[in-house]
Amino acid sequence: MSVDLAPTYAALILADEGIEITSDKILALTNAAGVDLEPIWANLLAKALEGKNVKDLLSNVGSGGGAPAAGAPAAAAGGAAAADAPKEEEKKEEEKEESDDDMGFGLFD
Repeated sequence: MSVDLAPTYAALILADEGIEITSDKILALTNAAGVDLEPIWANLLAKALEGKNVKDLLSNVGSGGGAPAAGAPAAAAGGAAAADAPKEEEKKEEEKEESDDDMGFGLFD
């Protein structure tokens, strides 16, 4: 088993059994699997997962997290102004392209 994946698998085993994920328990599982894991990595993983429901994290992998929810209120607050902003940028870009034609020469002339 890979030293990189062993603590993650240990955390998944603990979460599946409904046991609190601690660095001591991660180390116990990795040592039982014959993987020599430095305690700092188990401690970091346990701190990162502290207070989180690992099963919920796994079931929401494809949902994209909280980014769409954060963008929805901003779009609602901006209303039509937020929707018109990209159109204005497109018009400005088109005007720049047209101004090149006004010079009387092109790239391939």
